Amino acid sequence: MRIERQFRRYDDTYSSVYVNLAEERFGTSVLWATDDFFAEKENLIKPGRGQYDPERYTDRGKWMDGWETRRRRDTNHDYCIVRLGMSGIIYGLDIDTNHFAGNHPSHASVEACHVIGDPTDETEWTEILPKSEVRSSNQNLFEVESRQPWTHVRLHIYPDGGVARFRVYGEVEFDWSRHNKETRIDLVAVKHGGRVVQCSDMFFSSARNLLFPGRGQAMWDGWETKRRRGPGYDWVILKLARQGLIRRIEVDTANFKGNYPDRCSFDAIDWTGKDQKDLEPDNPGWKPMLAETPLTADNQHFYEMELADVGPVTHVKFNIFPDGGVSRVRLLGYIV
Repeated sequence: MRIERQFRRYDDTYSSVYVNLAEERFGTSVLWATDDFFAEKENLIKPGRGQYDPERYTDRGKWMDGWETRRRRDTNHDYCIVRLGMSGIIYGLDIDTNHFAGNHPSHASVEACHVIGDPTDETEWTEILPKSEVRSSNQNLFEVESRQPWTHVRLHIYPDGGVARFRVYGEVEFDWSRHNKETRIDLVAVKHGGRVVQCSDMFFSSARNLLFPGRGQAMWDGWETKRRRGPGYDWVILKLARQGLIRRIEVDTANFKGNYPDRCSFDAIDWTGKDQKDLEPDNPGWKPMLAETPLTADNQHFYEMELADVGPVTHVKFNIFPDGGVSRVRLLGYIV
């Protein structure tokens, strides 16, 4: 009997901890599709889950915010090829059919490849998701068991229909052999393989936004917690892309004007060779790296001379007091 691969519920930890390698802002592109008569293939990688306007029509039919093919009258099926913005190991897939209720595909499968440039007719594809049932107007989440890096994915839908969004969750593959160890680098940037592993609260927006490139576009493009009505503070544990020495920190509160944290601090730990599932926020091994420091609204804050020398570390705990929103965090330093 085939192992059940579809998640039974949406797991916020799963989608927040792993990076969407197919995010448009990372340079992802939909290279080709067999057909996109009703709705363009490029919609698959847009932000959000897709909108619905009951009154909107085009000269080809109902306007849909996703990828939708015409009705097939043969024995073939439709598919599209996506070039990932960042190559990496894929842990999960989200084939989201939001608002596609009577026009969704009945099944889907996914293949992947790792190539320099783009695939050709000679490219060998590996199946990472076998043909699986797809529910209408729903997030269809599937686990991927392959543990090798990929650069492209090919989404098959059977036999035709519409998919609103396609997410490819995993860990970034960064070629460290091409990096000069004497060159300072953002050790926690998502493009280098940094990621969120734990967080106290993500009520308004995800902590993974902290590691994205550029400055935040708006409050949704940052990490914002709910308002605390009791004691305590909020925190997030960040896993560095590689063990390193942190020499400069940037905390950016862009777009957070009446809801930025009052203060922040940083702790660090070297968790080399240990299971990160065992790393807790109250672990006695955390070393203070930056003492509680005031923050200001909608501003970039830089810390260098204030940092304690904690040696090589693998994880950092970013604390905000008592709550609020932060756009980006940069941890600049050197790999060891």
